[in-house]
Amino acid sequence: MPQPLSRIVDQLKREPSRTGSIVITVFGDAIVPRGGSVWLGTLLAFFEMLDIEGGVVRTAMSRLAADGWLERNKVGRNSFYRLAGKGRQTFNAATRHIYDPAPSGWTGRFELLLIGAGEDRDASRDALKNAGFGSPLPGVWVAPSGVPVPDEARAAIRLEVSAEDDSGRRLLRESWPLDRTADAYLKFIKTFEPLRGWIARQDAIADADAFAARILLIHHYRRVVLRDPLLPTALLPRNWPGRAARQLCGEIYRGLLLKSEQWLDRNATSETGPLPKPGEELERRFAGI
Repeated sequence: MPQPLSRIVDQLKREPSRTGSIVITVFGDAIVPRGGSVWLGTLLAFFEMLDIEGGVVRTAMSRLAADGWLERNKVGRNSFYRLAGKGRQTFNAATRHIYDPAPSGWTGRFELLLIGAGEDRDASRDALKNAGFGSPLPGVWVAPSGVPVPDEARAAIRLEVSAEDDSGRRLLRESWPLDRTADAYLKFIKTFEPLRGWIARQDAIADADAFAARILLIHHYRRVVLRDPLLPTALLPRNWPGRAARQLCGEIYRGLLLKSEQWLDRNATSETGPLPKPGEELERRFAGI
């Protein structure tokens, strides 16, 4: 494993276990575009590259299945997994944040949701965060007008408010921890910048290393970008690092895509054999970067 990648793997080992989160990244980023189902052995081979033991992976898979994130299909002695409804909804909601271009327009208006106490508030919290909403107060959620409201919050009271005056801008400051998000973007840039030069030397990249780097890239970027409401440029601080982080992530991702897909071609299987080829959705990720 080349040094820029091995450093990222070593950093991962020093963090609390995030095996379950990485599993969801593998499915959402790499398996869903190629039919959605994959053999457990394929996942074990990937995690072996990260020096994560098979027992840890099997435990994480069992927990994800029990919690409604994954579905298992047993064929003989082999287990095949795909995202269940909860996992699909969560990653579908996150897709716009991760791969699509940042918003360019600003209407001066915000969507404001009011959610009462009880089950609705608990069930909608994660979905609203993943959709880009911020919360200045318990039960109050805010996002730029036009951001889709997730199904989990469909019972909320919806209002549209202006953010042009001082009250509106104070609402922005209190809804999202932009300072912490900026620090996380800067850490992401510092961690993954060394990969930029590495991927420029295409001949030096093995397919397995390309796939490992791609998954870790999206795993780390997803953790940061889902905290970011993707506010219009007019509302962001000067020198906002989110723009540089998206540019870096897109360049590296597109530089790794071909060889990482070759690893899947040669190593990944579903119940019916090799994974089907991906559709156009994969090529549209980070378009324009």
